[in-house]
Amino acid sequence: MTYQKKTGLGKGLSALLDDTEIVQSNRQQVSNEGASLGTISHVKINMVEVNPFQPRSEFAAEALQELSDSIKLQGLIQPITVRKVGQNNYQLISGERRLRASKMAGLSEVPAYVRTANDQQMLEMALIENIQRENLNAIEVAISFQRMIEECSLKQDELGDRVSKSRSTITNYLRLLKLPPSIQASIRDSEISMGHARALISVEDVEKQLYIHKQIIKEGLSVRKVEELVRQLQKDGKSNPSVKPKVMSFQFQKIEDDLASKFGTRVKLKVQDKGTGAIEIPFMSEDDLNRILEMLDW
Repeated sequence: MTYQKKTGLGKGLSALLDDTEIVQSNRQQVSNEGASLGTISHVKINMVEVNPFQPRSEFAAEALQELSDSIKLQGLIQPITVRKVGQNNYQLISGERRLRASKMAGLSEVPAYVRTANDQQMLEMALIENIQRENLNAIEVAISFQRMIEECSLKQDELGDRVSKSRSTITNYLRLLKLPPSIQASIRDSEISMGHARALISVEDVEKQLYIHKQIIKEGLSVRKVEELVRQLQKDGKSNPSVKPKVMSFQFQKIEDDLASKFGTRVKLKVQDKGTGAIEIPFMSEDDLNRILEMLDW
């Protein structure tokens, strides 16, 4: 049985792996001397150490279990990639999710491309493989792009060549990292889309960004509505630069969030300039009202 090398990894990773060096071969059982370089061999799992440059640290448990179940039935179809660091010791370059699932499936060995790579090549290969994942969120992509620029000493156009992206696309992702942490978290958690984020990026004032972000979450605004809101705020700002949307302090936002968690419904905290205000606790039905009243010992 032979393994056919997959060609859908994208030109960046293909170039790094250098297709001409990969030799298709029959399965090779690992001997005491270890796997041969440049071949697809069977490597014992306990000989493979995790890639210290792996940019992704979280793996969805359900998806990992599904892959493990598939491996139990069909084996690991796509080999992992490792580099040889000792006589019977290998370091993972790419394929940590496949390696983890194989361990869960109870495999003692896995098919692997055995490569030689220095640390920068390992980092670059791991980052490129990470970027090419379909389920990667925009912030993870942006962080990977930033790491490649900083740690692999790449310019944006060079990075674009590696990952088959235009320079403008690279720039748009990198600009996400300039947004406030709370907005980045919303992008990461899929609370707002890349379209929402692009609209927010065009707003220079951080307080206005936070205000619009809060409106997106509270009212479920579409990207088009956000773009209209941004244009209106920018227009108002030009006519009266002193006008800024009022944003609650972190302390009041935390109180609002804590109350929402306590009552199991969205709570609105209205705070006036002089420290006065009101708390609004909406209810959906008479039963819901009774539930809230019981919690208040009414």
